[in-house]
Amino acid sequence: MDGTTRPPDPGGLPVLGNVRELASDALGFYERRSGHGGVVRYDVFGTESYLVSDPEAIRRVLVADHDRFVKGEMPREQLGGLLGDGLFLAEGEAWREQRAAIRSAFFRERVAAYGDSMVERARATAESWEDGAVVDAHAASTEYAFVVLAESLLGTDIERERETVREAAEAITERFDMRRPTSFLPEWLPTPTNRRYRRRLDALREAIRGVVADRRAVDPPTDPAAADDLLGTLVAAAELGALDDDELVDNAVTFLFAGHETSALGLTYALYCLADTPDFQARVHAEAAALDGDPTPADLRECPLLTAAVDEALRSYPPVHSFFREPTEPVSLDGYRVPAGVVLTLSPWAVHRDGRWWDDPETYRPERWLRDVEGGIAHGDDRPGPAIGERPEYAYFPFGGGPRHCIGMRFARQELRLAVATLLRRVRLEPVTTDLSLRASANTRPDGPVRVRAFSRDEPLDDRDPFTKVDE
Repeated sequence: MDGTTRPPDPGGLPVLGNVRELASDALGFYERRSGHGGVVRYDVFGTESYLVSDPEAIRRVLVADHDRFVKGEMPREQLGGLLGDGLFLAEGEAWREQRAAIRSAFFRERVAAYGDSMVERARATAESWEDGAVVDAHAASTEYAFVVLAESLLGTDIERERETVREAAEAITERFDMRRPTSFLPEWLPTPTNRRYRRRLDALREAIRGVVADRRAVDPPTDPAAADDLLGTLVAAAELGALDDDELVDNAVTFLFAGHETSALGLTYALYCLADTPDFQARVHAEAAALDGDPTPADLRECPLLTAAVDEALRSYPPVHSFFREPTEPVSLDGYRVPAGVVLTLSPWAVHRDGRWWDDPETYRPERWLRDVEGGIAHGDDRPGPAIGERPEYAYFPFGGGPRHCIGMRFARQELRLAVATLLRRVRLEPVTTDLSLRASANTRPDGPVRVRAFSRDEPLDDRDPFTKVDE
């Protein structure tokens, strides 16, 4: 191919395009489409879209040629009412200024300082479970992630708005539930779902404005780098003129939604997967139990099994199933001609489950992330990347990539690993939900409770060597 050929188009219906297939099973649709090639055309109500599942093409879009791509009109039309002009949707100089103003809240030392709160909340979660109790891992993870977000990033004042946040999250999930064909249409259409969505978003924004006003009333820092948390950083940046008041609220909503929902989902899937793989769960427990007390951020580099368990959960069930970009000019991807302005769907779900890059991709196998080293095993390092073996870098990208990768990636990976280790030091998990049903909304969500049974670990700590291999 010479870059003048259009990508394959496996077909769809007039007007609707592929909406019925997406509404029937969006995640399965992405998997099936990716089987037709690394760049494949599809259509949503006349909007030309290309599914990109070739890792090298994804690398070009996110990294090598990132300046030739923008988030585009479709995400803004769909998410503008939710995220406004915050960091997620901002473009160009506005994005660069916001990221520069916010990034100090996510420096390594700042994130490490949040570790105590993450561990304390996980400890309280485990202690709230009675021995042998059946727990909804998703509900528990959502509660955990909200409290950690409040204590670490947005301040405890946001806790008084817990019900407002819950109702907004519920409306967001319903609005973007891809099983509903109307989820692909603009939010201004006066459907009952859209009216409820706008009403609850208005209440959420008003609540956050109140939290911001309270923070301003207590002599906030004027230096973003000196703030104690993300909200303080945002308020200080606004005082310096790096953000206006609307952008401050937009970013608070962005981090509230992104930090709350995606972390909760990541923890849900990690607990579900470990409950379903008791041998590997026992090895992670032994690794965590061998620590001198509950884990700290500094301990995480010495926990390859824990890190493998979390990274494999994010591979198997990426909380963000799709990222979107639009080329600002005609480009060539995977040898195909891609015109300016089309919607590019970069799907971790499809790529993470592609047999070209992963052996037995539908099976949760944390062992794939481990390698033998002298004296034991290792994960590699503290950065997420492809599992051990020969495969392209962007065969794994749960946090996106390039300059616009998730700014909270370090926070999220630390939170997930500290939570899992702290919980497994105290409980042993067994599966109750054995067939995980998912739905594609704004995120990859379970379609119902994710139940596990939690048994207290009152017995002596497991003395099994965590680096001893088990039958795989």
